[in-house]
Amino acid sequence: MTDFLATGQLPDEYQQLAKTVADFAKNVVAPVAAEHDANHTFPYEVVSGMADMGLFGLPFPEEYGGMGGDYFALCLALEELGKVDQSVAITLEAGVSLGAMPVFRFGNEAQKQEWLPQLTSGKALAAFGLTEPGAGSDAGGTKTTAKLVGASEATGGGSSGEWIINGSKQFITNSGTDITKLVTVTAVTGVNEGGKKEISTILVPTSTPGFTAEPAYNKVGWNASDTHPLTFADVRVPEENLLGERGRGYANFLRILDEGRIAIAALSVGAAQGCVDESIKYAKEREAFGRPIGHNQSIAFKIARMEARAHTARTAYYDAAALMLAGKPFKKQAAIAKLVASEAAMDNARDATQIHGGYGFMNEYPVARHYRDSKILEIGEGTTEVQLMLIAREAGL
Repeated sequence: MTDFLATGQLPDEYQQLAKTVADFAKNVVAPVAAEHDANHTFPYEVVSGMADMGLFGLPFPEEYGGMGGDYFALCLALEELGKVDQSVAITLEAGVSLGAMPVFRFGNEAQKQEWLPQLTSGKALAAFGLTEPGAGSDAGGTKTTAKLVGASEATGGGSSGEWIINGSKQFITNSGTDITKLVTVTAVTGVNEGGKKEISTILVPTSTPGFTAEPAYNKVGWNASDTHPLTFADVRVPEENLLGERGRGYANFLRILDEGRIAIAALSVGAAQGCVDESIKYAKEREAFGRPIGHNQSIAFKIARMEARAHTARTAYYDAAALMLAGKPFKKQAAIAKLVASEAAMDNARDATQIHGGYGFMNEYPVARHYRDSKILEIGEGTTEVQLMLIAREAGL
């Protein structure tokens, strides 16, 4: 990564990874994307293919079944997948950065040994239970509760206690598939000395009685991505299912979201570039008034602006990823990357649809799916307004 920043050339291992995923996206993902989108079906066969390639284990150590790569490798894979199918890309992004990463970052060794081999293999998925009906961008407004009962509550020793969880979550990706095995949940576990909510994180296996993945949403886009509201009704899990330090759940999830914004930026760049690629292809093939429409300066300039947006957004997420891998502060750069890339995806989808004319309004065309899919990129994992707030705050305002 640092070599690239100095030379402008990605190291060979990154180039090879991007090429391998691009081939998979073209030959495996793209041919079935329209069908899964139209039928609102989860692409199990595609996810299985990604699992066989080791994509779910990219940024994790080999000792936990991972590929021994890094977060930038994941981003490159997301960019290539995002070019052809955002639903598939977000399935990978959520499975890794929101599903497995909290366990890797904050879990104890027993939790890592139990869950990471399943999640890094891609044979099981985990979900990230943060957002609630009354607490979207204001994640600190969590109302889901987890009460600790049992001997350890009174004595402070042993591990015989249980968490009893009650509440609900919404818009949770990968939460209701046949291979979803775990949901990481933020819940109020008490009140601290200052009177503020103590928010902790708890691991909930999906087989636990009282846990329900409610019927899937009918969404505008990402129709092949699995998204459900969740209900917790007296869900009981062992005390040792606490993930990380008690009371640090909110802070830990903010760290996960900072990283996830780089991943979403990479996905967004893929979507933006996919619109460029489809528009160039169409502009060369479609003829009007006796010549390809790409010969018209109005079309050529529109595509040139699309290319500039994608390039700028890619540079932004590369920069944020480089800082993260170097162990340097990256919160502001991650927010900038997410802001710039998500807007590039939406703007490029709009322009690509215009270039395609009536065909751009037909769902079987990739640009139509990008037009529907890209809007959520400006909302999910922190809205545009949240990114602006973070950037302003980091700038000292």
